[in-house]
Amino acid sequence: MDIDFLGEHPSVPIGCAVLAALYCAACWFIGRRPTRRQAGWFALALVFILYTHTAIDEFADDRIFFMHMLQHLLQTFIIPPLLLMGTPDWMLRPVVMSRPVRPFARMFTNPLITFGLFSAVFVAAHFPAVFDLMCRDEDFHIFLHLCFMATGVLMWWPILSPMPELPRLSYPAQIMYLFLLMIPMTAVAAPITLATHVIYPWYLEGPHGWGIKPLDDQVLGGLLMWIGQGTYLMLVFTGIFYKWSRNEGEETSEPSRPRFHVVSRNRPARA
Repeated sequence: MDIDFLGEHPSVPIGCAVLAALYCAACWFIGRRPTRRQAGWFALALVFILYTHTAIDEFADDRIFFMHMLQHLLQTFIIPPLLLMGTPDWMLRPVVMSRPVRPFARMFTNPLITFGLFSAVFVAAHFPAVFDLMCRDEDFHIFLHLCFMATGVLMWWPILSPMPELPRLSYPAQIMYLFLLMIPMTAVAAPITLATHVIYPWYLEGPHGWGIKPLDDQVLGGLLMWIGQGTYLMLVFTGIFYKWSRNEGEETSEPSRPRFHVVSRNRPARA
């Protein structure tokens, strides 16, 4: 299969170019540079955006459900964290903390709102009618992918917020937040994995790109969503718990300040 890394829709590489241009323009306008690590994370996010909408999309168009689920996993669990880690706080602050935007920023970075928005989009996108329309209408397909990434950024904000004005959750709350995210993930993945028939009719209307049965492919895609995303979140749990325990250890290991007693040099007079 020939893979066109520019994709069938030039809007994707054009969008990546616009993001890169805005990133560079913000640096020039503010007069600051991101760290090498931040620039690297942002560049890697753009690479993944291009890859998921071009190379992986070619496989998904060949009716490979597994690759479609991989595409969604990257758009929700890999690209948004990279974007947040790659964007400095000083780059966002002039816009996000401006007077007209600040109230909306506080509302849409509230953990309850971010959890609800992401869960609603993720669950709704995998309803058979919506998913089937996404497979047949490429413009709607791209729109849903943009929704995945946008709500993904909001979903990861309480974990990776770069701005102290819109702070991250505490470490215990981060763990609970991610644990609760496994509920909508399981609500979508379990029925797909355990189904005894092909849920999405589009995958029955043509030959499979890998030559396997559509039902077997559906099980593989469901397992990727169920076990793959669960394993990924468990790894994030582990990283958060490690940082939490390390910070607690540093606080308890700080030596106590020595106490000095002032002794007067004046001796009592002898009788």
